[in-house]
Amino acid sequence: MDWASRWIRWPDFWLPSDRDDARAALHEAWERAAGERVEVACGGGRGRTGTALARIAVLDGVPPAEAVAWIRAHYDRHAVETPWQKRYARTPPD
Repeated sequence: MDWASRWIRWPDFWLPSDRDDARAALHEAWERAAGERVEVACGGGRGRTGTALARIAVLDGVPPAEAVAWIRAHYDRHAVETPWQKRYARTPPD
């Protein structure tokens, strides 16, 4: 089975190394999710995954200021682990 994938350079507990590439990848995931299953993952499934999911939730209409709380309520209560991940998750889309 052919499984499309996209890798984002994103150190554990930090932010994406290339924010433009991350923005494009997360937008692509959001667009693809309308018609197919999309999975987002990192090593622990909380910090980077939660932050990415919060950014995708904002693209889908969740207000940026509520993105972290929304992901914690609907995915994992410990998602988005660091202050800088929280700030990044709450950033309005371009």
